[in-house]
Amino acid sequence: MTLVEQVQLLSVSRASLYYHKVGPSEEEVRIKHRIDELYTQYPFYGSRRLTAQLRREGEGVNRKRVQGYMREMGIEGIAPGPNFSKRNQAHKVYPYLLKGLVINRCNQVWGIDITYIRLLAGWLYLVAILDWHSRFVVSWELSDTLEMAFVLSAVSRAFRGRVPEIFNSDQGSHFTSPVYIEMLKEAGIQISMDGKGRALDNVLTERLWRTVKYEEVYLNEYGSPREAEQGLRRYFEFYNQRRLHQALNYQTPAEVYFG
Repeated sequence: MTLVEQVQLLSVSRASLYYHKVGPSEEEVRIKHRIDELYTQYPFYGSRRLTAQLRREGEGVNRKRVQGYMREMGIEGIAPGPNFSKRNQAHKVYPYLLKGLVINRCNQVWGIDITYIRLLAGWLYLVAILDWHSRFVVSWELSDTLEMAFVLSAVSRAFRGRVPEIFNSDQGSHFTSPVYIEMLKEAGIQISMDGKGRALDNVLTERLWRTVKYEEVYLNEYGSPREAEQGLRRYFEFYNQRRLHQALNYQTPAEVYFG
């Protein structure tokens, strides 16, 4: 079948077959990488402070542009203000169940979150599921988009072993999605969500991101998604199996989780 016959059969434009996605500009990559660095170091910085800092460094950005980049990166400042990890308003939000809760056993509470991972000429998104008692990373997944599939894949893989009593997240659209909520309900899990604009409600997962970035991501220059996946796989194996945690009395997460 000729190309003309194929496009007529599929009712698509012939020109669309030759379309190639345009990558981000060097300027966009540079600014997003710097926003990631600043936010990791100062998670209480919102769009105003980030904009002011970027301008001090010579970047010609305005707040609207920084807000757009933050939204695309899936981040928001801890301080009260506009919520960039927006949920779908039609989706149900669940209450925060962890206030005052003593977390003293494995699989009592898991936290899930998404963060930005930089590449030399672009970026990826990383989702991870953390057991709060042991600090063990139960599951993780990388994606070049913020579409829902990679979150569901990480959750599905995590549930092949054990399930938590409580699963905590922010109120972002991924974690208020009906298909995500149904997965948790079918497993008999209590659903907990951070208060709006309260990133510290998920503080242990936020600490994980800081650790991963300072100990792995910022020390390496990933040239491709494959390099990022290989580097993070090595790091999470080290983090779970060999990295000693002061909060765990210098045991590894795996020793606590499986012990």
